[in-house]
Amino acid sequence: REELQRKGMTLKLLHEEYLQAFQPQSENVQLYGYSQYCTLYRRWKKKQVITMRQRCEPGTAFIDYAGPKVTLKDPVTQTTTDVSIFIMALGLSQCIYVEATYDQSQANWIGSHVRAFEFFGGVPCLLVPDNTKTGVTQACFYDPDLNRTYAEMALHYSTVVMPTRPYKPRDKARAENAVLIVERWVLARLRHLSFRNLAELNPAIK
Repeated sequence: REELQRKGMTLKLLHEEYLQAFQPQSENVQLYGYSQYCTLYRRWKKKQVITMRQRCEPGTAFIDYAGPKVTLKDPVTQTTTDVSIFIMALGLSQCIYVEATYDQSQANWIGSHVRAFEFFGGVPCLLVPDNTKTGVTQACFYDPDLNRTYAEMALHYSTVVMPTRPYKPRDKARAENAVLIVERWVLARLRHLSFRNLAELNPAIK
């Protein structure tokens, strides 16, 4: 694979060099023909998982919702409500902002962003959200359509929104890591406590 990165290199030439290298031992070694050589190489190549380390410039923020939800319980009516956990993580420092909202509606989505900016004391240069419906109206591999309200918010704060590619979880590895931290170090610790409303839950999260 390394040799094939060279300009003009082909599997045919590599196969010829392979034959020359093992020709003196051909009596004791079963050499591969060209077609089998190519088949084995392609089979090996498919099994390789190639990854590239993400390098984040200062001012990049990753946004996502945690998978698990927290249940609020009204002590009078005994009704329960599952609330969402919003997470924004700075890519370089990995500083994390977390809050609970009643749902993932447009108003809560925008409100959570504004409160996160206040928490960080500034606005990130780049926002990298998942392809959530509240942020992206039409997911696309190259040019996704942002929700109008979300786009106007970004324009107001002079920032840029670049959603991750659909079905590419590695694009938001920092967000996934932040979600894991929140689930382990925040939500897991609150599992034995009961909350009536967000006014009680969010201070406990902080």
